[in-house]
Order: sequence, then structure tokens, then C-alpha cells
Amino acid sequence: MSAAIELDGVSARHGAATVLHDVTIAVPPHRITAVTGHNGSGKSTLLGVLAGVHPPASGTLRRTHSGRVAFVVQRSEASDALPVTVRQTVSMGRWAHRGAWRRLTREDRSIVDHCMERLGVADLARRRLGTLSGGQRQRVLLAQGLAQQSDLLILDEPATGLDAAAKDRIAAVLADERARGTTIVHATHDPGDAAAADHRIALAHGRITAPAARETDDVSTT
Repeated sequence: MSAAIELDGVSARHGAATVLHDVTIAVPPHRITAVTGHNGSGKSTLLGVLAGVHPPASGTLRRTHSGRVAFVVQRSEASDALPVTVRQTVSMGRWAHRGAWRRLTREDRSIVDHCMERLGVADLARRRLGTLSGGQRQRVLLAQGLAQQSDLLILDEPATGLDAAAKDRIAAVLADERARGTTIVHATHDPGDAAAADHRIALAHGRITAPAARETDDVSTT
């Protein structure tokens, strides 16, 4: 199969510091790829490059997916002081389709409701985002990502701070998305989550450290 995303000799910087070094990888389509590595290994920067929000300093990036990437970070850019509710936060996921200033349609609202139900945050709909626990907030942000209905979902440690039941819920949601044909890339510190992925990318000090575990029809790292 053609890769969903390919990086060839990509380096990336934060200021003057190079944090990714000559990374060459291929992310298989319609699969779950786990990015592993210690804090400071370059995982978040790699996700930013894959999502198109962190430009490479050198090398090439190619994508074959259609539409806008759904990129779910660990914290929203919205200030905790802003009166943004959970429903409003998840509804922002529809902006990719409607724009920021157009009213949501009945279909949009139905999608938002469904995404909140899938992540178990429907009962928090009227709560302000800034009042939530870290685990609740993470599930809300993932619901926002799902509401974009993208064919490429990139997640920065989606299970961080969650209890076992919430982790299982997220794992089930990601499995469902994979079955729908979504390409998923997520960073994780959990060996179990990494082992359950179809494909793995290991980083250390901004470099690929091991070949990817893969299915026979997947595209591997090089």
C-alpha cells in the first residue's frame, strides 16, 4: 500500500536547537501507528511535522490523505479563564467544515453529540473546559478531533492522566476509527498501547532508533 505520510531525511528545529535529525519514515494508511520515546525524544515535534503545523527545517514531507488533519494536542490553546463549555469546545471540530462564524446545522449538532457520547463526556456538556480534570479535558479534546471527521487523526499522548476505564474507552474508539479507514498516529509512553498498535516508530534524541513492527501489508520505517 502507498504510505499515508512519508518523511524523507527530515530535520526540525525549535529556535536554534535541532530536535529531529534526518528522520525517514513511512506511515501506513488505515492503521494505528504508535510513536514511542522518553520525554524530550522529539515525539511531539514529530507529530507536529506529520500534522503540518511544524515546518521541517530540511527534508521532504509527502501526504496522500485527503482533507484537513485532525491534530489533538494534550492541552487546548484556549485559556482556562475563557468561558468555553465542553459542547462549544467539541463544536469547534466542525469549523473545518463550516468555518468559525457560521451556525452549525442539525447534522453538525448530531455529530457533536455523538462524539461526546463516544468519549463519555456528554454529561459534561455545559461545564467550562477550564474546570475539568486533566483526564476529562483530554477526552473532550479527542471528541473535538473526532468531530472533524478527518481521515488522518494525530494524537499527542491521548491516554495521559486517564484511569483504566477511560483508557479502554479511547482504545475502543481508536479501533472503531481504524475500522472506518482512518489513519491514526499517536504518541504514547504506555508499552501496552505501543504493543497494540499496527506499526511503531521509536525515537531517542530526535532520531529513529528501531525498525517498525508491522503487518505484512504495512509500510515500514526505514
